[in-house]
Amino acid sequence: MELIAVSVYGLDKPGIIKKISQVLAENNVNIVDIEQTVLQGMFAMFVIGDVSKSKVSFDELATLLKKAGKEIDVVVDVSPFFRPESREKKLYVVTVLGEDRVGIVYRISNLFFGMGINVEKTSLTARDKLISIEFLLDLREADPEYVRKKLREQVEEMGLDVIMRPYREFEKVKRLIVFDMDSTIVDTEIIDEIAKVAGVQDEVRKLTEKAMEGKINFRDALVERVKLLKGLPVEILEKIYSEIRLTEGAKELIKSLKESGYIVAVVSGGFSFFTDRLKKELDLDYAFGNELEIEDGVLTGRLKGRIIDAVEKARIIEEIARKERISGEDIVAVGDGANDKIMVENAGLGIAFNAKKALKEVADGSISKENLIGIASILKLKNEFRKRI
Repeated sequence: MELIAVSVYGLDKPGIIKKISQVLAENNVNIVDIEQTVLQGMFAMFVIGDVSKSKVSFDELATLLKKAGKEIDVVVDVSPFFRPESREKKLYVVTVLGEDRVGIVYRISNLFFGMGINVEKTSLTARDKLISIEFLLDLREADPEYVRKKLREQVEEMGLDVIMRPYREFEKVKRLIVFDMDSTIVDTEIIDEIAKVAGVQDEVRKLTEKAMEGKINFRDALVERVKLLKGLPVEILEKIYSEIRLTEGAKELIKSLKESGYIVAVVSGGFSFFTDRLKKELDLDYAFGNELEIEDGVLTGRLKGRIIDAVEKARIIEEIARKERISGEDIVAVGDGANDKIMVENAGLGIAFNAKKALKEVADGSISKENLIGIASILKLKNEFRKRI
């Protein structure tokens, strides 16, 4: 097979593909590969053609193609094409999120170059000030875990977020997404808000921080924190819920997820008093939380039923997946602390949101507090990031 490469670019207008492909067809050139796009009104097309049965010489064909380009006011370049030696590629997709600024593509691509990684394709989309840059990479000889760690460290230093996935996982459409509640869907640790009213915020905050960092057992920390809330009237919980703010972008993201056909769940180590209300407010498919025992309108300082820790979270997600007939690789998990570690590690796509180091180390990538809506770009949701740069 004798191949040529044809590149075409210029202002977009009707008939460009027709004109160029007509010249190739009339001269018995078979198109074996083609890619075309329009970027900010600029047309670009790349064609690989087989000229082994062409009626004319290479020079004559190049002249005909360039003449056709002039007639429609586009530039046409033609050159011989030699197919590179085939080898198995290690394909990964890296998505970088953050506020738009000069030099992001250069700095990220320079990182790839330094690790011997080849960039096969780059695309950029935008939503307001937030941009999403997607790189299709061939890692070649680079170790994926080394690349993931290096990217996380250096991209975070740039004030950006990064997610890295094998291409085979990127291609699969996910079906179930599971969120933590506290400091993920809602912009606070609810137990800390309850503790403020009860006057035990310092004691509870210390226990919360230790549990989130994985320094103490979550179950023990939860039981001890709930004991401190004994005697609190249930009306206080209603008031706290009415004052809770959702994380910026959460409502919009969940609406888009639902419209895109996702099953959406919240599985929290927080309290069912709040997850149940979030389920109704956000039209969630599932919501689970720890149940506070309430007698005569006040908290007893005890919990009812099973305690949802990291292991139980993973078990609940398995139950949902079985019920919905969804495999683990079709699940997205989003959380912020050590209690989310198992569900994030087990998911087809695990995202650490505004997270502690322990969770980032097992996640496919991390997203900062300002960029929750960026999950819409990562999952290619139909109602987000529609403006293409």
